Amino acid sequence: MDFVDSGGNIVVPKAVRPIIGIDETALGTRQGARRQYRHGRLHIRDYDTHYTVHMDRVDPLVSPIGHLLADAPEYVVGAAAAAWAARQVGSAVYKKRKKDGKPAGEAAVDAIIAGCLAGSAAGKVAFSVAKKVK
Repeated sequence: MDFVDSGGNIVVPKAVRPIIGIDETALGTRQGARRQYRHGRLHIRDYDTHYTVHMDRVDPLVSPIGHLLADAPEYVVGAAAAAWAARQVGSAVYKKRKKDGKPAGEAAVDAIIAGCLAGSAAGKVAFSVAKKVK
């Protein structure tokens, strides 16, 4: 068994430490783990046969924004790309629908739908690219 995974996490077999005495958390990406735990900057993921452990640069309970910027910038990149694309596409669709003579309410609904679809796609692509770059 390798004791460091491809993400740089330390792998600890459950035979070494079968029970974690720390409260479970929802903060963090599970990456297929059954559960995850946090203790300060320590982030532990619980898999069937082992744990993975790493230290975050910033404790998300102390500084959520700092944690996103330092430890999970792909989420910031994805959210920014989603917001930008949604605004650009939504605005363009609204203006086009209004120019075509649609009522404001109908134009707004079309713009919101188009903006959400474009934002979702742009956010997913930007997140994936940022994660690979990280």
